[in-house]
Amino acid sequence: MPRLLYVLRFIEMYYKNWAIVVPMANEEEDFEKFIAAVRFVIDELRPGKVYFIVDKASKDRTLELCQSVSAQDDRFVTVWSPENKNVVDAYVKGLRVAYEGGHDIIIEMDAGLSHDPRAIPMFLRVLNEGNDCAFGSRFINGGSMGDSPWNRQMLSKTGTTLARLLLGAKLKDMTSGYQGFHRDIVGLILNHKFRSIGHFYQTELRYLLRKKRIFEVPIHYQAPSPRVNPKSVKNSINTLLLLFWRRVTGNAESL
Repeated sequence: MPRLLYVLRFIEMYYKNWAIVVPMANEEEDFEKFIAAVRFVIDELRPGKVYFIVDKASKDRTLELCQSVSAQDDRFVTVWSPENKNVVDAYVKGLRVAYEGGHDIIIEMDAGLSHDPRAIPMFLRVLNEGNDCAFGSRFINGGSMGDSPWNRQMLSKTGTTLARLLLGAKLKDMTSGYQGFHRDIVGLILNHKFRSIGHFYQTELRYLLRKKRIFEVPIHYQAPSPRVNPKSVKNSINTLLLLFWRRVTGNAESL
């Protein structure tokens, strides 16, 4: 039996109530390939649920395509969330919907094949083995950033280096958005007000969960574009410095 299918069957014996949360924005180009990859996993590992979170940031046919898949397959749920103000709102909305759906394990990932759905079984296995959180890592053995643009690679590595230096972080990758949690951890996340409005949310989240039992899962990542939002970068720096200040003054937060 191929290794992936073996892992799928192993996990299937233990967890029957898991979900994937996927913020979806302007995903039309790679939509079919992404859905096919996700469907392969959940076809083998029944039952699983996928929540698409779509908001006004999406300007193409992504919402329509998501709704079409949901109409044909009830394992896929489309959530229209026009109130979202930023990507953090989308992540948190997805976690909330899955939490309210009663799922025991919730995995958060990006669309567009930047995160490989074939890694999902490994996240489930790590969480089944007693860890509170499973974080995807591109900077450990078995992980990579593929042919991601140089500025994306530099931003990710610099973010991790600064977090390790200023916040005392131990993880090898502090900026990946591929991650999974037990239900009780998601409850803690939902009760916290994040300062991040962009992708530094991933770093802030890892820092807040530093006292939990954590395992890093090797992942292969490919950024869809070289674009970096200046507003998001500014917010990242401000949030990092605030967390650092709270740490050195003895007021560090944790979940």
